Amino acid sequence: MSARDRILARLRQRTDGQLVPPPSDFSVMTGRAWTPSERLARFEQLMTTAHARVVHTSMDAWTSALREVLHETGVKRLALGRDHEVARQAREALSGSDIALVDADRAVESWQAELFHRVDAGLTSCRGAIAETGSLWLWPTPDEPRLLSLVPPLHLAILDAATLEDTFFEVVERHGWTERMPGNALLISGPSKTADIAQVLAYGVHGPRDLVVLVRH
Repeated sequence: MSARDRILARLRQRTDGQLVPPPSDFSVMTGRAWTPSERLARFEQLMTTAHARVVHTSMDAWTSALREVLHETGVKRLALGRDHEVARQAREALSGSDIALVDADRAVESWQAELFHRVDAGLTSCRGAIAETGSLWLWPTPDEPRLLSLVPPLHLAILDAATLEDTFFEVVERHGWTERMPGNALLISGPSKTADIAQVLAYGVHGPRDLVVLVRH
């Protein structure tokens, strides 16, 4: 019998009953009790500190705000999905404009060169955001693959203010991540940055150098 088998046998033959995990106190990871306005203010402060830009807009006028941001940033080729409500409304609003809409709902092998070299920005929705850390959280889908937020120089994220929550723990608990988490989830707390090279902070080394969050109220 191996050492591993002996250890497992002793565990199975315990005489003092089944092992019971100790009680867990998660209060340190929750219970912030911020108001919606406090939550939004904290999120914006942390996002902008990380060199992201936050634009406030209404549910009815967000596509107009999107057009303004695209014009200001000089975007000519925008990658986006088709099926999500955000993508559908954006496509309708940008129809007939001089901005080329690049389909993201296809195998990356068929448009890899275009994605990495000719797309100016990627547009995504957000499942929500975390006030404590100033983070967006995204669940990529075939319609909105993770490359939309990880490759183009500019990431445009559409966030509903009502989906802001206090802490990461509350997001995991309330949305059942342990039961139906996707193959990958993204937490985004600003544009891409690194200080690996001579400890000098640089943006856009391994992802978007700019992040614009359009917050819909």
